[in-house]
Formats: sequence, structure tokens, C-alpha cells
Amino acid sequence: MARTVRAAAVQLNPDLDTPNGTVDRVVAAIGDAAAQGAELVVFPETVVPYYPYFSFVQPPMTSGAEHMRLYENAVVVPGPVTDAVSAAARTNGVVVMLGVNERDHGSLYCTQLLWDADGSLVLKRRKTVPTFHERMIWGRGDGSGFQVVDTAVGRVGALACWENFNPLNRYALQAQHEEIHLAHFPGSLVGQLFADQVETLIRHHAAEGASFVVCATAWLTEEQIASISPDEGLRRGLRGGCMTAIISPEGQHVVPPITEGEGILVADLDMSLITKRKRMFDSVGHYSRPELVSLLLNDTPTAPVHRTHPVPKASAVEIETPGSAETDTGPLTPEHHANGSRQGAQV
Repeated sequence: MARTVRAAAVQLNPDLDTPNGTVDRVVAAIGDAAAQGAELVVFPETVVPYYPYFSFVQPPMTSGAEHMRLYENAVVVPGPVTDAVSAAARTNGVVVMLGVNERDHGSLYCTQLLWDADGSLVLKRRKTVPTFHERMIWGRGDGSGFQVVDTAVGRVGALACWENFNPLNRYALQAQHEEIHLAHFPGSLVGQLFADQVETLIRHHAAEGASFVVCATAWLTEEQIASISPDEGLRRGLRGGCMTAIISPEGQHVVPPITEGEGILVADLDMSLITKRKRMFDSVGHYSRPELVSLLLNDTPTAPVHRTHPVPKASAVEIETPGSAETDTGPLTPEHHANGSRQGAQV
């Protein structure tokens, strides 16, 4: 008997004013989707607390206050927000993907968080290259986020927004036999062109990787758009772009998408369609030639400091006796550097 997964994609209206308002909406939507039998629930890019729409229409000189407000309301992992969503996932027995503005000390990141049905956080990945205006807001993630993880609904991978444009990003997940790809975008941005691009991307990824794609975007009201910019010319850039959709491995919509307003899209995923598609086209199997074309993936987590000792020294200045380095630190082993290179070092 074919395995079926019921998936939900949530087109959510974020709360731009109240720090915890969007979290409350997320938790409520998890319950609503679960009541419809959903086993997987996907939310938009950085919907908590909200996507930095201001950065698209305000110049850096005038956006400082909004940027600081985003810092103040951003999500620390782990913290109260992750605890609340973890509890909702566990209580309802669903897998949850949520996009957040993550604060890690002095930097913000576009982060994707994935909880399994038992409430455990099984994936935390940061967008590797923020897009255009986003580079003034977010730092960059690293290759450690290119992971496909086993969950209660199958093998799941994720990319944020225009990461889905990059064929090497997509292939890194396809090569790990991704069954369900989770994509999300900001929504209410750039107009119909953006919505058309999103649809093209997710339908192509589904057919190319022989996977299901569950995609969620956010949606802003006219009042919210007006609060972001008083200039009607600029406000035009904060409409449209919504494409909350569920796509089959054959590149087709399983159900009609949501392109405006709020809503929860629910569909049953017939997992046998993955094999049906791969029988004809397996991009990392019988239809690949890795001896001719292959991908080099550096999935080493980056860090600002690479220590040559397993624990920090007791003081900034420490005198070592002859021979103590070999005794205390052990043999030479490869050390990963932030640029991906490896060099022999005492560890």
C-alpha cells in the first residue's frame, strides 16, 4: 500500500507591531492544520517576527530604527519562541518548518528551523547568501545547512527564497535523496513577476529532483503596506509575489495555490509518485554521470576562531615547558579553516 503524507502550507499574515504576535499566529495555525489531519506544516520565510520588508523600500540612512527593532524582536535559538513551537509540534504530532530572523549576538540571520513530530529540533540552517537588499540585514550561513534529515514524514530538505534559484544548492539536497523539499519566500514583494518566478522554481525543482515541494509565502494587508512606506510608488513593490503551493514530483500543482489573503493549503502526498518519476529520471542516479560532472560540497561549519587546544588556556599568556605541546595536545591533525581549506595543526 502506497504511503501517503498529508502536508499543509500556511500563507500567514505576520504581526508587524507586537513582538510575540506572529508566534501566537503560528502556534494557532499548527493546531488548525493538525485538526485537518496535516502531518507536516510549512510557514513562510522569516515570518517570525516578520520579514524585513522595510529594507526593500527604505534607504540604509533611514532604516536604522527599523533594523534595531528587528534586532530587539528577533529569535534566539534556543529560546522562548523555539520552546513554544516545539511544544506545538509535539502536542499535535506534526513536523513543522518555520522561517525566523535569528539573532546570534551581534548578527541577524535568515534561518530555517525544522522540528520533528516529537518536538525535537532536527535542522537549523541559515540562508547562505541573502538577496540584494537583505545583505544589509542578515549575515551569511555556511555549507553545514545543506542537509536532508529523516523525519516522521520522510527525508526532508529545505532552501530559503532565492537559494532555490541556484542549481548547485538544489543538487546538494537531491544527492541526499530528498523526498519532500520545503521552500519559502517572503510574499507581498515585487508583484506578479515574483509569484511567477516562485512557481517556476518550485515546479522545476520538483520535476528535477523527483520530490514533492511544499512552499509557503506571507501576505500583508493594505494597512500594513501603508505603515511601511508613505510613498505609493514604493508601496507597489510590497504587493503580489504570493505563491503558497504544493507540487508533485511530476512538477504539477497537487491543489490550486493560494496567491492572496491568508489560508492553509492542505494536500495528500502520494509518496509512490517519487519512484514513478525516478523510474524515468533520477538526477542523482541512472540519469547522472558523476565521473563527468559532480558537485563539491564544503559542509564544514564555519567559526571565527579555530583553536589549537581542545579547551581555552587559563590565561592570555601561558608559558609552555619544552615538550609540553606534544604531551598536552596530541598529534597533528587536519584543521578546517573558515575558507574551507585544511591545514595540519595542533589540536
